[in-house]
Amino acid sequence: MITSVACAIHCAILPLILTSLPLFGINIINNSLFEWTMIGIAFVVGCYSLSHGYRRHHQNWKPLIVFTGGFMFLVLKQVFYSHEFLFLVPAVSLILFAHFLNFRYCGQFRTGNTHAH
Repeated sequence: MITSVACAIHCAILPLILTSLPLFGINIINNSLFEWTMIGIAFVVGCYSLSHGYRRHHQNWKPLIVFTGGFMFLVLKQVFYSHEFLFLVPAVSLILFAHFLNFRYCGQFRTGNTHAH
């Protein structure tokens, strides 16, 4: 419930903040520092989420390996900026698939069906 309220506040305020940033001379479009910061935050949150599922629920390495592959593409997107869209699609797809796998494996653990690894 707390997460839902935080999400609602985030969704209401974030557009106001983002659209007013240029008024203060802050440009986040094509800002390398902002991109690397967001990648770092996503990496920390993703690692926490997936490692929690691994340690407490399913002990399956697949989500962590897929997540790592996705983040490799995300870093390549930043390094080879002229080909960013070539790397962005597999990065996002692999990261989402890693979280889907983690969710599925955690669900199997909760229902006691651990044979589907």
